[in-house]
Amino acid sequence: MIDLRFLRENPEAVRASQRTRGEDPALVDALLEADAARRAAVATADNLRAEHKAMGKVIGKASKEERPALLAAATDMSAKVKEAEVAQNAADADLDAAQRAISNVVQEGAPAGGEDDYVVLETIGTPPVFDFEPKDHLELGESLHMIDMERGAKVSGSRFYFMTGYGALLQMGLLQLAAQKAVANGFTMMIPPVLVRPEIMAGTGFLGQHSAEVYHLEEDDLYLVGTSEVPLAGYHSEEILDLSTGPKRYAGWSSCFRREAGSYGKDTRGIIRVHQFDKVEMFVYTTPDQAEAEHQRLLAWEREMLDAIEVPYRVIDVAGGDLGSSAARKFDCEAWVPTQQTYRELTSTSNCTTFQARRLSVRYRDENGKAQVAATLNGTLATTRWIVAILENHQQADGSVRVPEALVPFVGTDILKP
Repeated sequence: MIDLRFLRENPEAVRASQRTRGEDPALVDALLEADAARRAAVATADNLRAEHKAMGKVIGKASKEERPALLAAATDMSAKVKEAEVAQNAADADLDAAQRAISNVVQEGAPAGGEDDYVVLETIGTPPVFDFEPKDHLELGESLHMIDMERGAKVSGSRFYFMTGYGALLQMGLLQLAAQKAVANGFTMMIPPVLVRPEIMAGTGFLGQHSAEVYHLEEDDLYLVGTSEVPLAGYHSEEILDLSTGPKRYAGWSSCFRREAGSYGKDTRGIIRVHQFDKVEMFVYTTPDQAEAEHQRLLAWEREMLDAIEVPYRVIDVAGGDLGSSAARKFDCEAWVPTQQTYRELTSTSNCTTFQARRLSVRYRDENGKAQVAATLNGTLATTRWIVAILENHQQADGSVRVPEALVPFVGTDILKP
């Protein structure tokens, strides 16, 4: 959630952020009103408690004759205190709801607009030119016995699949390469739980506008994660971290689950948009003043991975209306997909500033020993979808696919043949 002190001092900046996102700026005024009401309720309750306490001292010194009237007044005051505390609790709840309704403040420089209003920052590599009719990733995957959608649907339903043979090895190789790069850059590898409690899912911002995407196990009141960002964000909840020597960096390797609600008829072919996939996700806790620089480092590590799989890609600055509620700024790397003649997202990296950490109560001590809210960031280092770009960009006329050099040791061959 956003910083109330920042809101009080910069309400117009928060309204501008809401407009950049295409969200309602009137929510800012509602939050300001809830904040003022809560502070008034706290002051009233504090004053009444102080009066009640003072009356206790007077009663202790009162004469026998004075005491009955004072006790009656104290009883009346006690009732007023209880009423004030009920009002304070209601004001707390109203403030929490109003605060959670507002997305993170968009970082200055991020483009305004929706999904199509991104800004291309850089294009790397040249899309391949084939002297044959290229096949899409599913046709290649099936002919190479790497992807089995038919049996995936038979076992689990639509948008499920089996990765088989070299497909399984290619996916495992991608994730292992990502893990090696993460460790080499100071990340601690993690294999986190993929079921989390509601407060952790809500704390990361995935139960707001993204709630339709999430699988919920009602009987257990647990959520399947759509990214290991969620359990990694909860890893240090309710803790005070030592960030004096630099950021805490974690890389989570997990299966991820998404309902893909609202995407009916879109990307239904193959493994671009599916219900289950594997991913290595970077997650960082740092100080707010270091978050922007750390964001650039995460983007650089993503680019190193994309360079390693030898595919053309571009880097985009995502528009405010296409940001998740937790992100203040997001950069995507999109790889060229020849059969679609367009770029498709392979990685995202988001700077969530203090938004998630404030919800999850993750803090650090500053140079004066005072507890401050930490900043969090996340970024994709490899995922199943990358196989789409690898197969399509490295296909050859005879239906074979060249394995990127960095992945050959994991796959065991440099050419995948039908």
